[in-house]
Amino acid sequence: MTSDWRATLIPPRSGRGWRLRAGQLLRITDVEGSQSGDLFAVAADDLDDGQSSGRTFDMGGTIRLTTGSVLYSRRSRPLLRILDDQVGVHDMLYAPCSQEMFELQYGVTGPHPNCFDNLAAALAAFGVPPSAVTIAFNFFMHVVIGPDGRLKIEAPVSAAGQHMTFAAERDVFIAVTSCATLSANAGGARPVRVEVAG
Repeated sequence: MTSDWRATLIPPRSGRGWRLRAGQLLRITDVEGSQSGDLFAVAADDLDDGQSSGRTFDMGGTIRLTTGSVLYSRRSRPLLRILDDQVGVHDMLYAPCSQEMFELQYGVTGPHPNCFDNLAAALAAFGVPPSAVTIAFNFFMHVVIGPDGRLKIEAPVSAAGQHMTFAAERDVFIAVTSCATLSANAGGARPVRVEVAG
């Protein structure tokens, strides 16, 4: 690791945001292992042009994103490129966990930390409206698609210290969370580390 990497530890069930210039690098590390999170990027020159799972699948021809894959925006513009991926198991099908999800699926009756609110709050600092946040890139999240098309969330396969690195294809605002859904994180809640360089 070079000395110009600037690190931020994202505590469990929280999120942070950054502005990246074109060419800057962002690395996400699973500090303790078996922890997933959400990443969402928005073009800095158009706050309605957030990343799109559909456009990303269209352009890349696959739902399995890894080294070399590009995350595209709603307007089919490249936002981020995956330069290095030590895990290789991620998801871009599931929406960010939300207050409504915790209420409907888990019976939560009070406020609960969630990735949607954490992404929206981090991006709001840059003027991005909550409506721009749609399907995130769920790094290290392990989703299995059954032969009948049903989805099953299993424990992340990421080990402590494993990471992935993105390059900004254009100026972007980006938010990263440490996921608050225990069932997606082997029953725990752990930090993730984000480093920015360039």
